[in-house]
Amino acid sequence: MREVMTKSMARNIFYGGSLFFILIFLGLSIHSHRYIVTTSTDPETLTASVKEGKHLWERHGCVNCHTILGEGAYFAPELGNVMTRWGVEDDPEGAYDALKGWMDAMPSGVEGRRQMPNFNLTDDEYRALADFLRWTDTIRNQDWPPNDAG
Repeated sequence: MREVMTKSMARNIFYGGSLFFILIFLGLSIHSHRYIVTTSTDPETLTASVKEGKHLWERHGCVNCHTILGEGAYFAPELGNVMTRWGVEDDPEGAYDALKGWMDAMPSGVEGRRQMPNFNLTDDEYRALADFLRWTDTIRNQDWPPNDAG
């Protein structure tokens, strides 16, 4: 190999490398699109209650403390599988009761423990938030979180 690289050699390496990585990018984008389409959640399960629960999640900034499917802060527990952990993933009324009981008991006042604020939600808001958390529990998430504890 020559010790000196000419302009044409540099240009060919640049264009060849750029083309190679553009093709890799396009291939991975197509693969991702096909994978997401075949494994995403059923849009028919997005009820008005689930959407309202998502809006509540955003409005009250739950992601500032909790993670959901690994996204968010790690101050408080992962909530992507909370309904499974509580054993109420198939029971809308049980999910509502469990969530309302937990959130109404906050802040617990236990010294030295992380405290969740009380948001003073209405019964309809508790139902919507419970429906949203039940919905997130059904997402095909490639086995996230890695353990049952979240």
